[in-house]
Amino acid sequence: MKSSTYLPTDNIISTDPIKHVVFLMMENQSFDRKLGDVKKIKPEIEGIDPDNLHYNYDEHYDKIYQKETTALQMSLDPLHDDEAVHQQLLNHNAGFVHNFVANYPTCTFDDKQGVMSYYPYGFLPATHALAAEFTVCDHWFSSVPGPTWTNRFFALSGTSNGRVKMIDGLTDFYNYPQLFYQNQTNIFDRLDENGISWKCYCGDFPISLVLTHNREPDKLNNYHIMDQFYQDANGPEEDFPQFSFIEPKYLGADQNDDHPPHNTMKAERLIADIYNALRRNNELWMSILLVLVYDEHGGFYDHVEPPAALPPDDHKEEYTFDRLGLRVPAILISPWAKKSLEKTVFDHTSLLKYLIEKWDLGELGERTRHANNIDIALDTKGQPRNDCMGAIFIPDGIYNDNKMALLESNACNDNHTAIHAFADFINKTEAVKTVPDIAPLSKGAKLKDKIGRKLELHGFWRTGKWLRKTADQHRKAEIDRTLKIADNKLAMFHTERKFKRAEKLQTMKKIHR
Repeated sequence: MKSSTYLPTDNIISTDPIKHVVFLMMENQSFDRKLGDVKKIKPEIEGIDPDNLHYNYDEHYDKIYQKETTALQMSLDPLHDDEAVHQQLLNHNAGFVHNFVANYPTCTFDDKQGVMSYYPYGFLPATHALAAEFTVCDHWFSSVPGPTWTNRFFALSGTSNGRVKMIDGLTDFYNYPQLFYQNQTNIFDRLDENGISWKCYCGDFPISLVLTHNREPDKLNNYHIMDQFYQDANGPEEDFPQFSFIEPKYLGADQNDDHPPHNTMKAERLIADIYNALRRNNELWMSILLVLVYDEHGGFYDHVEPPAALPPDDHKEEYTFDRLGLRVPAILISPWAKKSLEKTVFDHTSLLKYLIEKWDLGELGERTRHANNIDIALDTKGQPRNDCMGAIFIPDGIYNDNKMALLESNACNDNHTAIHAFADFINKTEAVKTVPDIAPLSKGAKLKDKIGRKLELHGFWRTGKWLRKTADQHRKAEIDRTLKIADNKLAMFHTERKFKRAEKLQTMKKIHR
């Protein structure tokens, strides 16, 4: 691990050939599930051993072994909140199936098998091609044994201010606003301080806006929809941002974030499109590092136990932050990355460490300070590779299935709930100084309506009215679905404390109606 001592950069000519770092963070898959079978071509990978498959016991004490799957979707979303993950890690990662059954007591054998299954090498056209051609990191762990948001906060700021919980439906809009106060210094602050250009490209509503500083007007100007990424990647190398953060599409029928029950081939298409856009611009490609990482394991089995970790700060409101989460798929993609395997222990703060030392940025907490730097896996001293594959081909129609699309459009996972609640939170608690360019970031009907109202309030009449008009046709179905969820929750509240929470739900129903 390199020293964190910083040297003055005045009058020093940089010899670092990597001028642009693109960070693509996907959703909710474990290393074993996505990359474990790459061991077939990279034998040193700590992955799937067909002669020694791992297993978990189910509720009948039957062994559920690791097994190949070609299922494009997992209809039931394995839980991955902090409590679920701690149960999954019991007895050396033996609690995955038990935790799944506890939360889905009517699940089938195939459902249980899905938690333990993995994709055979060659089935994932983008991920497996990149794993074969570039550097796989087989000991990259999520930063926290918990859900999406806390890990994304760590990836962008080195901490989550003591928070690991996701919100629990509508009630937590009132009871848990702390999640939305992520006012710590983040990587975008550090980049701005040093004049390093950056952009955030988004499939729809970006979770990174939960970082409070990112909702300031000057930072909002750096947010763009994904179409802008492809335009920028086709332009001059010197105009491309030095740091890019890409958020996939989380909402709607075209979700491509790889979060169950979303079709994994849509995620493959996104990964391929991003690689192809960078690769076809040779001048840009020669100065690119694309980091493909998943935020957390999503409740899917991985056989490697997470190691201990250094807490990032004194915030321990909901967790001690002294252990990493499960392994996640991670690939370093660049003409400066070999066809190799990196076994150094990384977590999401390892990328922050790389950026800090690369551009002489200010620090981002104790976890980041002591993290292993990913530059150990790069080869920037010699010559760039000239044998990198030219493009990734994804066959048309590979995921055209009406039943699959219906499963996706009807999905409402914890991440969706949190995003909707965050939109409500902004609307009700903050006078956000936004700009018209932020409007297209919200593709969900409810979010369009909320942001449309805010735009109208601040004088952007045409954009605001347009957003609200496009939301109207979907709003009734959205509200009806929300009210059904609320009514189901009301029926479960029997204690005095829960009756008080139910009263708040009734108030929320009146607001929506």
